[in-house]
Amino acid sequence: MSGEVHCLAGQNGCGKSTLIKIMSGVYRPDEGAEITLGGKNWSKLTPAASVAQGIQVIYQDLSLFPNLSVWENIAVNHYHHGLFVNRRRLREVAQAAMTSINVTLPLDTLVSELSIARCQLVAICRALAQDARLIVMDEPTASLTHQEVQGLLQVVHQLRERGICVVFVSHRLEEVMEVSDRISVLKDGELVGTFPAAEMTTKQLGFLMTGQEFEYQVRELWQGKSSTPVLEVRNLSRHGEYLNINLRVEAGEVVSIVGLLGAGRTELCLSLFGMTRPDAGEILINGQPVTLHSNQDAIRHGIGYVSEDRMSRGLVMAQSIEDNIISTVFHKVKDRFGFLSEN
Repeated sequence: MSGEVHCLAGQNGCGKSTLIKIMSGVYRPDEGAEITLGGKNWSKLTPAASVAQGIQVIYQDLSLFPNLSVWENIAVNHYHHGLFVNRRRLREVAQAAMTSINVTLPLDTLVSELSIARCQLVAICRALAQDARLIVMDEPTASLTHQEVQGLLQVVHQLRERGICVVFVSHRLEEVMEVSDRISVLKDGELVGTFPAAEMTTKQLGFLMTGQEFEYQVRELWQGKSSTPVLEVRNLSRHGEYLNINLRVEAGEVVSIVGLLGAGRTELCLSLFGMTRPDAGEILINGQPVTLHSNQDAIRHGIGYVSEDRMSRGLVMAQSIEDNIISTVFHKVKDRFGFLSEN
């Protein structure tokens, strides 16, 4: 329906991504399938036919060009063959897409320099620049903080107000309930049913997705405290990124670092993982001062890092799951000749 936010909910592996690829023409459905778009029936779609019908898919990896600017990514499908590129017109296309959802982005900044949250907005604006009537978002909040999620959901509400349909794919129940008009639940590749979101609870939705009932309890406040924390940071500073940071992490403790976009959270984490050098301050591991010249130093001290950008910075996409898992411990799996041991 026009202006509807329709969520596909289900556990990982239930078939959500496969269904999306059928809608976008990447996969062909089995014989007997029927897809209805604007009153017209299709037995299958090609990618070109899907785009022509106003369907735009924003995949988890966003499919942006990191070496191009914001405006070049948004207007990428408005380039025409010829000797010259009308940069002014393309910038106007990008600006119009941003204005339509009240988003402000630095047009000339390379996408590689943006946060994941801003890259999401670039991808949405690119879809709008192609006259999207239905936008499919595949797990759009997977790498976002709570504040960034709220910002994205606000954009989804704006798309709804413009009459654009949104298929929102997620297994995060709170987000599904907050943004949806209707919810279709998939389980083991089959449609369990479609339900009005206003008549559902997260507990009911969780049961439909898993077949199990869950009881949620408030976690008890951390009570443990030792004389020597596992990690301690004293007056850590890096010019233009963070200033006089002090924190301590006890064994078995979970410490959250929160803040708005650009507050310095990621930059602090990069310094704790040896990727950037602080200008001042001290890092202590088990009570001993350390200098982290590189991520290898951090790993040797038992520090791991999970990047917010899993696809481009957290994983080597061309390598296998096994190779990715052991990538930080190659030195432990080499044989006596220096080659990796298959065993």
